[in-house]
Amino acid sequence: MRTRTSWREKLERVQEPKLTPVPPKMQKRFGTGTMLIPKPLDVDAMIRRVPARKLTTLTRLREALAQQAGANVTCPLTAGIFLRIAAETAEEDRERGAKRVTPYWRVVRDDGALIEKFPGGVTEQAKRLQAEGHQIVVGRVTRVRMGDEVLAELQR
Repeated sequence: MRTRTSWREKLERVQEPKLTPVPPKMQKRFGTGTMLIPKPLDVDAMIRRVPARKLTTLTRLREALAQQAGANVTCPLTAGIFLRIAAETAEEDRERGAKRVTPYWRVVRDDGALIEKFPGGVTEQAKRLQAEGHQIVVGRVTRVRMGDEVLAELQR
């Protein structure tokens, strides 16, 4: 009987990035041109570039991946899935004793909302962000408080 595929195996799955025309159903949102279907390791590598005490958004990660590949846009669905795989792999690695893992908790939604699908949910993401000096606003939606300079940086 085969055991469940580990998150590490999912992250390191042999897959090449693919450039494809933007699908017709997505052209209203993204326009025409080329869409990057990234590989999980590319998403993980981009997250690893986010320094301590800094934040990024999945939108910013997607823009950077598209630019790096010469595409107009990165597929939001696969990028979101691969973000989750990177986060779960980081926690799997941490459980195995790794000291340095992918800092997935530094990725927030465009409006600063925390991401509930991360390991431990928004509670764990909030703890990690607070440990790096970020203020968390708990309300109907838990968000990281972003000053004007952070918002300006994320919007660039």
